[in-house]
Amino acid sequence: MNFDLSDEQEMVRETFARFFDETSTPQAIREAEAGDAVDRTLWRGLGELGAFSLRVPAEAGGLGLGTFDAAVVMEEAGRTLAPGPLAETILAARLIAMLGGDAHAQMLERVVTGETVASLAFHDIAERPVQFVAAGAAAELVVARRGSEILLLSNSGGTDKAEPNLASLALAELDLASLEARVIGSDAAATELFAATVEEWKLLIAAALAGLGRQALKLAAAYASEREQFGQPIGQFQGISHPLADCLCEVDGGRLLVWKAVRDIADGNPDAGANVSLAAWWNAGAASRAASQALQTFGGYGLTTEYDIYLHTLRAKAWPLVWGDPERWLEEAGRRFYGGERVSLPNVGQVSVDFDIGEEARAVMAEIDAFMAANVTPEMRERFHYSWEGFIPELHKKLAEANLLFVGIPELGGRKVGPYATSAARGAFEKHGYNNPAASVAEMVGLTIARAGSAELKEEVLSKIMAGDAIASLGYSEPGSGSDVFAAKTKATPDGNGWRIDGTKMFTSGADITDYVLMLTRTDPDVPKHKGLTMFIVPMSADGVTVQPVYTFQDERTNITFYDNVKVPDSWRLGEVNGGVRTMSVALELEHAGSFAGPMEFTVEAAEALARKIKAPGRGKLIDEPRARARLARAWANVEVSLLLEYRALWAAAEKKPNLAYGPMAKMFSSEKFLEDARDLLELTAPLSLTKRKGAAALVNQSYRHAHGTRIYGGTSEVHRSMIAERALGMPRTRA
Repeated sequence: MNFDLSDEQEMVRETFARFFDETSTPQAIREAEAGDAVDRTLWRGLGELGAFSLRVPAEAGGLGLGTFDAAVVMEEAGRTLAPGPLAETILAARLIAMLGGDAHAQMLERVVTGETVASLAFHDIAERPVQFVAAGAAAELVVARRGSEILLLSNSGGTDKAEPNLASLALAELDLASLEARVIGSDAAATELFAATVEEWKLLIAAALAGLGRQALKLAAAYASEREQFGQPIGQFQGISHPLADCLCEVDGGRLLVWKAVRDIADGNPDAGANVSLAAWWNAGAASRAASQALQTFGGYGLTTEYDIYLHTLRAKAWPLVWGDPERWLEEAGRRFYGGERVSLPNVGQVSVDFDIGEEARAVMAEIDAFMAANVTPEMRERFHYSWEGFIPELHKKLAEANLLFVGIPELGGRKVGPYATSAARGAFEKHGYNNPAASVAEMVGLTIARAGSAELKEEVLSKIMAGDAIASLGYSEPGSGSDVFAAKTKATPDGNGWRIDGTKMFTSGADITDYVLMLTRTDPDVPKHKGLTMFIVPMSADGVTVQPVYTFQDERTNITFYDNVKVPDSWRLGEVNGGVRTMSVALELEHAGSFAGPMEFTVEAAEALARKIKAPGRGKLIDEPRARARLARAWANVEVSLLLEYRALWAAAEKKPNLAYGPMAKMFSSEKFLEDARDLLELTAPLSLTKRKGAAALVNQSYRHAHGTRIYGGTSEVHRSMIAERALGMPRTRA
């Protein structure tokens, strides 16, 4: 797995970043708007740097680089709002080089050196002879398709053909049928190449939009960190920071969707064409929302032309719309996913990023599959559930005996495998529906004992956890503290050679079936709240422990637990007295930045199964309707982004990359989208989805209820939004 650019790509990125920073300045952009919206100095400079040769094959005198390399350049162009049809000219040059031959070598030379601006006509001019063309008022050449022919059209250009438009671009509606035309290709291979080029344009414009969106958020975050209101930076207000955090997840997710689509094309993934459509659709929306939210951060100043943020807001909307309505890309993805529509795709060349989990991970998954096939009975499978309700003691024990209980944790007797295999193991159990938290909490508690527990605890408790003979629950939350675990009031008071614990814990899930609880207590009320905490292991069988059930609408049980004069020896303390925060950090190492991509994927698959079963009005099934396909495709896009954000967090941890809130982004985004999609797919497949009929209907039904809890588990979405704003956007701390 790799999310890094190669050394060569990083060099290309830095080169173009410097160039754009120097030439595509806000002042230069405004000056270009006053002319034909193409900065000729910038254009010639791009030619000198080889921008227009990027995708021209080496045998035709170009650089012969891949689509991913061009996307890297386009992201920097988007970040700096570089004026002019950069993506269109890059791809027009490629078409002229591959189809034009020696007869058009001089024309190609003028394009790649930046002397001539070129563009693309996206739609067949046999059907649409008059159409809008990106930079049509400035482009001297336009490559177009007319039926089975690929044409090189000569356009006089000139600002007289431009008309006022949303972002003051060189947009023009051209009568392409009236222009001087030269046929440069007239066979199936040529038309397929042109169709593939339009698909590549979607990826390049999506990359530019990702760069634009992130820069808009960066400007907003900087402004919010400096602008004061009511005596403090406005960035401290969650109403300012949290929407920006949401937008950042969408923008980063869009960038990764572009990368994934390019990788899929290179790998021959049958869903590659659909993912190209999703990447274009996603980034068109994400960039527009991010830029508008950024402008909102500036308040009234954002509406003025003295601030630059309006430039991002207008271009974020205008750039993709030259093709048409981006919602049609979502419909297109639906046809490609569920209607069997096929499309020509570009030869993308070498791709450095990689989302493969590796052979070790696949081997572990295969072993788990075999284990489950050999050991899970139909009766067990009936009991499977995502919550503590799905815990099966005999299966838990067998997993321990097979050394599959603590995969990747040698300290607990587990096998030594890498982080990708460890994550894949969790995903394998999840695919089988055995995603109960008993094992993960036992892992967390066991590791804490292994690193911070006494010899007595290791002998009496840890040995049982490692053998699969005992499990534990977490005693963190309290009725009045919610996510603020450091506000714990449950007291631990010295009592002879031990401690007396008194208090109440809320949401002690699993307490009715666990043997121990990992308890956070207050041992010093006279110091700042995070300094007066100590952790203990408390036996659930101890005198004074009472467990009271609390039932949820998600078909699961949690508990409120009471501790009245509960005695524990000092040897059952974890870490130093008043050192509870440090001890908790051991457990927090096991936060693998997971997402809810698995449950989301299962929900989409279940909804698809129902859509293939439900009869549509008139003839056919629900899956045949464009609206149903589009909604399923939209949900699938959220699955893809959730998984990519999770992979990025996993990779960053494995490769010791800086922590830029990648984990919180994966968790928060996926939980929010899980609920959004569960709600929509429940509606799409209603009224069948209202039932709890075994199979797909029951799963869609359960997912809607399950999704509500995911926004709360492990810290609420609001807590994670604050972490994202602070760590990833550099905004002031929004939590007390």
